[in-house]
Amino acid sequence: MHTAYLWLLVAIVAEVIATSCLKLSAGFTRLLPSLVTVVGYGVSFYCLSQTLRSMTMGVVYAIWSGVGIVLISIVGWWMGQKLDGPALVGLGLIIAGVLVINLLSKTVGH
Repeated sequence: MHTAYLWLLVAIVAEVIATSCLKLSAGFTRLLPSLVTVVGYGVSFYCLSQTLRSMTMGVVYAIWSGVGIVLISIVGWWMGQKLDGPALVGLGLIIAGVLVINLLSKTVGH
C-alpha cells in the first residue's frame, strides 16, 4: 500500500506542475510551459494508473483531486491569486475530507 501512496504523490505533484504551466503556456502559445504541461499530465496519469492497481478508484480520485485542488490553490496564491475566508474554509474542508478518507475509511484498498 505504501508504494501506491508514493505513485499517488508523484501523480499529484506532476498534475500541479502541469496545471501551473498550463496557465503559463498562455493558451499553448509558449513552447516550454506547453511542453511541461503535456509531459506533466502524462506523468500524472501514468502514476495515477499505477496507484489504481492497489487502491480503489473513488478513493484515489478523491485524494488526487482534493490534494491537487489545495496545492494548486497554494500555487495560485503564490502567483498572486487572492484567497478569501470562504475559500480558505473550503480548502480546509477538502483537507479534512482527505484525512477522513485516509484515516477512517476502510475502502482505501481493493
